[in-house]
Amino acid sequence: MATSDSESSVPAYLVLEDGSIHRGESMGARVEGHGEVVFNTSMTGYQEVLTDPSYAGQLVTLTYPLVGNYGINPQDFESAKIRVAGFIVREHCDAPSHGRSDRTLDEYLKAQGIPGICGVDTRAITRRLRERGVMMGLITTGSPEAAAAQLAEMPRYDDQDLVRTVTAGDRYRWSAEGPLPAGLGVIDGDEPQHRILVTDVGLKYNILRLLQQRGCEVIAVPAETSAEDMLAMNPSGILLSPGPGDPQLLDYVVGNVRQILGRVPVMGICLGHQLTARALGGSTYKLPFGHRGGNHPVQDLATGRVYITAQNHGFAVDPDTLPPGLEVSHINLNDQTVEGTRHRDMPLFTIQYHSEASPGPRDNEYIFDEFLDMVKDFSH
Repeated sequence: MATSDSESSVPAYLVLEDGSIHRGESMGARVEGHGEVVFNTSMTGYQEVLTDPSYAGQLVTLTYPLVGNYGINPQDFESAKIRVAGFIVREHCDAPSHGRSDRTLDEYLKAQGIPGICGVDTRAITRRLRERGVMMGLITTGSPEAAAAQLAEMPRYDDQDLVRTVTAGDRYRWSAEGPLPAGLGVIDGDEPQHRILVTDVGLKYNILRLLQQRGCEVIAVPAETSAEDMLAMNPSGILLSPGPGDPQLLDYVVGNVRQILGRVPVMGICLGHQLTARALGGSTYKLPFGHRGGNHPVQDLATGRVYITAQNHGFAVDPDTLPPGLEVSHINLNDQTVEGTRHRDMPLFTIQYHSEASPGPRDNEYIFDEFLDMVKDFSH
């Protein structure tokens, strides 16, 4: 096992709410990390995972055994900072080899004050989560017994509105170089051919990149932006982004979604998919251990074609509660859960998986083209 400071390694513990204790070594910042423990099966893409806002409030276990071997680079961030509450790996590399790398994984975690633990049996942790479901956990370098008692008093993941912790403080426009400061011509100037608003309930930058690369003016707006304010910006379409947490806690977003449906073309991704279902009267429920990784098979029911998708979610839409007009368009072939919906009458479709990948296969970027086709049809 490689560590960034092997001569002064510090014991660390992952304590789970079922009472199990997993001993390893500290990496990253030597602080406690509390959150819901989940696992991700991607073989690469740890930088994107770390900075994905959908992981807010979670301790992420990577099932791939070696992490950090290509370092951290300036190009692959999916938000402004690390969003996970802690990082759990089998072995991490302190000597990365990649031309774009400018720091190690351990250095990046330390700089952002995020704890990690390495040297643990990630296979055993993953099996425990698969058998018993996700559970709360605590990473600590102190007494594991004291941590277990402390864990019982800490807030639970499902009780927290984590969207408020990750959403943008103000609207901003995306450029090829990244986000422009708020207020720089966001709604002024010539009317663009396609002005796409993206509600930031925990978006990844690659959504904005892919829309901007397709010639759109792309504006991200905070989660609490009212329907009235969004429509006043004269969008050609609105994309409802992914994000963290339980959609049942987000009625303040659901209400705004309900008011824009049918008035402008809408696409929802992941949490945006769940919020749309709830806005139309559907319900959502929690999965035992969720879908997180880059290898989930999803079938398009209209064509029968199967796509390998990137996923990161712990909640799903209940198909038995969908209202008339909103039809299931995609299913997960592993467990038959809903992976997409399409409305018969309104310009609206949603997907549970991540068409923007990051990390994961790029097989599903065509979904953005379908969204823009819907935008063009609506405008004519």
